[in-house]
Amino acid sequence: MTGPQLLNSLGKLLGDRILGKTEFRGETTFEIARENLREVARFCLDDLAFDYLLDISTVDNFGEDPRFEVVYELYSMTLAVHVRLKMRVTEEDPTVDTVSDIWRTAEWHEREIYDMMGLRFNNHPDLRRILMWEGYPYFPLRKEFPLQGLPSDMPDVAFTAAAPLEGGPFVTLPSTATTKDREPRARGPEL
Repeated sequence: MTGPQLLNSLGKLLGDRILGKTEFRGETTFEIARENLREVARFCLDDLAFDYLLDISTVDNFGEDPRFEVVYELYSMTLAVHVRLKMRVTEEDPTVDTVSDIWRTAEWHEREIYDMMGLRFNNHPDLRRILMWEGYPYFPLRKEFPLQGLPSDMPDVAFTAAAPLEGGPFVTLPSTATTKDREPRARGPEL
């Protein structure tokens, strides 16, 4: 079976579990319902040989309902074909079933999504923060989170005030110099 045949059969075999299909620049995306995630994921692994979970990411559509999208990037090593599964999650019920027992790599991806966006994964074996400290009350990748951060009450753990935007490690300094010369990471040592 070729890659295009596999993607066509996926849409036919899953039938009404597929809410929509998008083809863009040679990439195929299937939109699925949240309640069908585990069934579709298991089918993709067992029957269609999507044996590698490349990534899980989220999109915050702040101001829309449902607010979040969870995107699974799958790859078949044997057929060299890529597919994307996408589902929508509401802000009122930001929970998704885990797929970490289907693809082990999902465990870290799901922890990162929980930590940065606040979506919880049901039955995850170790759902705790991975980048921020336990007890941090915010989710830094949500759209309403300010660029400079928010004050925290953990003075022994991290910053306690919002960070200044001017002159930070990823902010260029205003001048007439070239972009390369203004970029803080591109500067050589001062002699």
